[in-house]
Amino acid sequence: MLPLLTSLLRHRHRHRHVILLRRQSKPYSSSSNVEPNLNLPIPLSSPTYFIWSSNTSLGKTLVSAGIAASFLLSSHQPLLRKRFLYLKPVQTGFPSDSDSRFVFSKISALSARQTLSRSILATDRVLKASCPSVVAALPGGEVGDGGGMLDFESSYRECRIPGEEDGEHSELMCETMFAWREAVSPHLAAGRENGMVEDSDLVGILRRRLNCGFSEEKMNAFCVVETAGGIASPGPSGTLQCDLYRPFRLPAILVGDGRLGGISGTISAYESLKLRGYDVVAVVIEDHGLENEVPLGSYLRQSVPVLVLPSIPQDLSDDLMEWFDAARGVFDSLVKTMVSAQSERIKRLHEMPKKAMDVFWWPFTQHSLVSVEDVTVIDSRCGENFAVFKAQNNGVMTQQFDACASWWTQGPDSTLQTELARDMGYAAARYGHVMFPENVYEPALECAELLLEGVGKGWASRTYFSDNGSTAIEIALKMAFRKFLYDHGGLSNSVNDNSAERSTQLMVLALTGSYHGDTLGAMEAQAPSSYTGFLQQPWYTGRGLFLSPPTVFLSNNTWNLSLPEGMHSNKLKDADITFSSRNEVFNTSRDKSNLAEIYSSYISFELARYPESKVIQGAGGMHLVDPLFQRVLVNVCRSKSIPIIFDEVFTGFWRLGTETATKLLSCVPDIACYGKLMTGGIIPLSVTLATESVFESFIGDSKLTALLHGHSYSAHALGCTAATKAIRWFKDPQTNKNLNSEGSSLKEMWDEELVHKLSSHPAVQRVVALGTIFALELRAEGSNAGYASIYARSLLKKLREEDDLYMRPLGNVLYLMCGPCTSTQICTQVLFKLYKRLDEFSKNQ
Repeated sequence: MLPLLTSLLRHRHRHRHVILLRRQSKPYSSSSNVEPNLNLPIPLSSPTYFIWSSNTSLGKTLVSAGIAASFLLSSHQPLLRKRFLYLKPVQTGFPSDSDSRFVFSKISALSARQTLSRSILATDRVLKASCPSVVAALPGGEVGDGGGMLDFESSYRECRIPGEEDGEHSELMCETMFAWREAVSPHLAAGRENGMVEDSDLVGILRRRLNCGFSEEKMNAFCVVETAGGIASPGPSGTLQCDLYRPFRLPAILVGDGRLGGISGTISAYESLKLRGYDVVAVVIEDHGLENEVPLGSYLRQSVPVLVLPSIPQDLSDDLMEWFDAARGVFDSLVKTMVSAQSERIKRLHEMPKKAMDVFWWPFTQHSLVSVEDVTVIDSRCGENFAVFKAQNNGVMTQQFDACASWWTQGPDSTLQTELARDMGYAAARYGHVMFPENVYEPALECAELLLEGVGKGWASRTYFSDNGSTAIEIALKMAFRKFLYDHGGLSNSVNDNSAERSTQLMVLALTGSYHGDTLGAMEAQAPSSYTGFLQQPWYTGRGLFLSPPTVFLSNNTWNLSLPEGMHSNKLKDADITFSSRNEVFNTSRDKSNLAEIYSSYISFELARYPESKVIQGAGGMHLVDPLFQRVLVNVCRSKSIPIIFDEVFTGFWRLGTETATKLLSCVPDIACYGKLMTGGIIPLSVTLATESVFESFIGDSKLTALLHGHSYSAHALGCTAATKAIRWFKDPQTNKNLNSEGSSLKEMWDEELVHKLSSHPAVQRVVALGTIFALELRAEGSNAGYASIYARSLLKKLREEDDLYMRPLGNVLYLMCGPCTSTQICTQVLFKLYKRLDEFSKNQ
């Protein structure tokens, strides 16, 4: 790259001084010039807004300039020091067209026309520009032909407008972040000029500029970020700008269209913003004599003000000074509206924790242990991250990674989140809610077909929809009870007499440590635990035979098998209880091992202890139960005609790295339950799948033999629509880049080297990493161990408050959970944060 000649222009009142600087300019590298940490907090101490428009050339920049003039030149509080930050992330047509230069020059000119109490320093600069645009801006300058985006911060100009009072000046800071020469859509300009910019780089720089704009000094500040083109115009990478800027979710000012046809375009733009979760504070249109503001105000139900600007002069030689004077009242009203909305928002955010403490009864929460300071204020969600309000320094908004996947439900990235919102909006508009029994509608039918072709492929033929995981289990139990009685002749005395004495005692065969939900029937199918104790469930009896299963975990770089009492044998060798890799644990060649025989004998012995009981097996749980044990358990139960239930509410739809756990276990159930990730986690919906033989056990001449269980919102159109989108999205390699080449499983989500380092950490007892889950158990004894433990509280506080990882522990067990589409880079980052904090935690114990 040859030396680049650039100019630094300084304006002192009406005198121009030109200083020529020679510097070595380097092409912009999108991978190296952006901080990897994009979680810089955004200050909320001052109004910060996006300026959108329903189309290009509707006056966004005029509105930005008018807001700046009203704020900086207002007679209200004239002695107060002010700072106005104007940001233009994307500019095409540069240098002949520069919106930041326009705002800079107009505010400078307007300021010079009136007497100021405090002087104003106005500045304008461009951070990065394409080679062609730099050549056009600096005729005669020498620029290499290597392409890329160049540092162009030296294209700096400033103008100081004097005021009556001595002392510190107010500031107008105008910045263009990225500029291209051709006056076309940014994605075309970036491609044609070899000046591509990744979304993460643009978002990262914008976040830094917003942070730096207000954090340096305490003053009365205001910021607008002006977008390019219309709401859905592409950014440099091709991503629509309404999606590109969604992580910020700044409140919006929408510049609408006052021309003929503008009502429709303005409403469409408004709905596009609302669909993505933006708050539109005001709509501004130019007066074309058509009174578009009347139908717009009616559509918005007067909840969003519609302001009308005077008609803009078409004479290009007009300096617009008189127009700005005529529009001053409108802009003053707009600024007042923006400041008021900001004030109301901040007030509400500050009061929410206290109000929540007063009115909420949170589940799984001991309120006496929670202070107001412990309450997390979630403003919004974008993909895997919460936008969390923190009250420090008059308020900041920061991004927190949802490391517990909001109780194991979440899977969408930001793109899928928008897709789900759009499809569910369509379903709500088309169907609202319609009842399900004896009816059919497309979302429910399509969802059922996908379920049977996917997680139920090869075994299931029927879908029974319900509300959530616990209700799906209740339905599964009723199915299994009937199937068992049907197969073993237990219905002969009760078909015609529904009040017949129930002489048959039915039980479940389940695993200790498993959890199937909090409804009464689901709790009866669980072993005694903290959830089923007398304080929580006085009716609980535990109607089952509960087996303690062998579990597998990683410790000191080795996968180990932990056997419960009753399974130890002299026949076992080290090769039976240690494994070189996790894949070896799931290998079906173990079915012929000594351990398989031990498992079979143990299960058969336990079943023989209850010769008069009829047993139904329900499998599931949070532990990594040895897959060999589960296969043996299924085989033993099947040999005794005991129906098999798989509880996949948590594990299904790629949570464990495959679409269904049947792929990992190499066996299938008679009945299986799904929920959570089935809809992408965006709305509750569950389903119980069953074989045809289970279905046939309910067929008869009387309605009393049917399955009399239902929910008002069974198979609701919104949930079925979301499920259809999520199921397809997760298994499509075009939308889920984490799928392996065969599309049968996810690639390794958690960095293997880091996982093994954590397994050898002195503070760690054991580790499990599988699919989207990483879990570790801290070494702890006595009251520091178990579900009620608060041993990890200080560690969790650090991770949440300083590392922006939102985690909820299970006692002394910590876990991280990503989505099927989460980038492995993000997984590595959060895992490294945990490792770093573990070191600190260990040293302080």
